[in-house]
Amino acid sequence: MTSPLPHAASAHAEASSHPLLSAAEAMFPRLSARSEEIENARRLPPDLAAELARDGYFRMMIPEALGGLELHPAVSFQVMESIAKADGSTGWCVMIGAATALTAAWMFEPAARAIFTRPDVITGGVAAPIGRAEHVEGGYRLSGRWPWASGAQHCHWLVGGAIVTEGGKPRMVREGVPEMRSFFFPAERAVLHDTWFAQGLCGTGSVDMEAKDVFVPDEYTFSLSGQAPRIARPLYGYAFGLLGMGISAVALGIARRAIDELMSLAGRKTLMLERRLLSARPAAQEAIADAEATVRSARAFMLEALNTIHAESTRGPVSVRTRAELRLAMTHATRSAARAVDRMYEAAGGTAVFRASPLQRCFRDVHTATQHAMVSPATLELTGGLLLGLELPTFTL
Repeated sequence: MTSPLPHAASAHAEASSHPLLSAAEAMFPRLSARSEEIENARRLPPDLAAELARDGYFRMMIPEALGGLELHPAVSFQVMESIAKADGSTGWCVMIGAATALTAAWMFEPAARAIFTRPDVITGGVAAPIGRAEHVEGGYRLSGRWPWASGAQHCHWLVGGAIVTEGGKPRMVREGVPEMRSFFFPAERAVLHDTWFAQGLCGTGSVDMEAKDVFVPDEYTFSLSGQAPRIARPLYGYAFGLLGMGISAVALGIARRAIDELMSLAGRKTLMLERRLLSARPAAQEAIADAEATVRSARAFMLEALNTIHAESTRGPVSVRTRAELRLAMTHATRSAARAVDRMYEAAGGTAVFRASPLQRCFRDVHTATQHAMVSPATLELTGGLLLGLELPTFTL
């Protein structure tokens, strides 16, 4: 792998000076103070969701041509990371809303404008092709029930992935492969089932959403894998990488919070039997050093991969190897973040198990993030095989 140091340095400077990142960092005291409220509500409070929308957090990946910010991915990554440091559930919802909105680049312009030019619009949903969409005159009849619809309660539009059918049978694009598309529809057409009783990321409202025979016009559908973006800008040359990069941003933000919390705790917690501060214990010192190195190296790999893929996309099509390296960086960062949080949780001792400790929330949140399919251990099999030169399916990259 080559290290694009000039690009990395440029993106770091851009992110450091971007007003949205500065605003995200400034939110930390106020947002972290609401974590218990967010967790107990099991969703983002309406006023917080509206504030995030008004300030542009859900517009980071929308094309400039549609009134969006179209930020460099390294900037969006660091914004999500900063929000997640304050509150993991809020970071996750920002990630879902921003990533869903990038699909505006694949839609017919009139439909994209109808959805995304509203300045406070929030979109969400589930891209997995769990539903069924019967092709009819002028559009499709969409039905299905999708789990993990994070932030659906505050969305104006939802998107559901589905297999296209005609006459009740799947429409095939080639032998053994059915056509899969995604479908935007107004949020009020969905039924939300309150199923989100989880160990972590409790405030994301990741409920089941259901559509029952909802008509979706042709122009409100798209396929990330079956068509090129209609807005041909570098940011949209690697869609699946953008959809998943926020998972690692959230995980790394949570890990940074855990490290900071332990460092603060170590300077004030006295070990009863040893009669010294936790900071004087060699095991705590080693844990801090290990976690710091783990998180910063994983983060550096993510930023390198994001800068590399974006630079390559400005020159032309992105190679399979570059896509694989981004997926590898995403998985590595997410799982490295979990290991770092584990070290901090263990080093804190019994203090960390109480609800008053942010460390217990960091522990639960990061281990919920690791369960996402985009960063599962199976992705290491795919990326490892591709790096070894094997011929493997690459449509998920």
